Amino acid sequence: MARFRERQIGPSRSDALGLGDEITWFAWHLKLPWRLTSRIVTYDRPRLFVDEQIRGPFHRFWHQHTFEPSDEGSRMTDIVEFEAPFGWLGRTAERWFLARYILNLIEERNRYLAEQFQPAGDSP
Repeated sequence: MARFRERQIGPSRSDALGLGDEITWFAWHLKLPWRLTSRIVTYDRPRLFVDEQIRGPFHRFWHQHTFEPSDEGSRMTDIVEFEAPFGWLGRTAERWFLARYILNLIEERNRYLAEQFQPAGDSP
């Protein structure tokens, strides 16, 4: 996610996150600096985990990652629920552009992850 200058800031207990762990990210989105801290609130390895924003730009941000076996290896499915801040103004932004922006961001991240975890010689 280099084009967003995304990076982890602050410590995490380990590279293998688990229930209760928190992670803080910094990135540039919509020409603004974003800092978001999320906590793993559900963890059922290897099937799913859920992270929730505990500090950040959204009024609420909830993200479920589900993993299922597939013929190609694994399939990851994301469910994202969010609410923008600022009441009616935030809801208007959600409808006009923010929902599409978040969808595109999740899809781009998933393409990147698929490339990173693809066996050598295979294409996604």
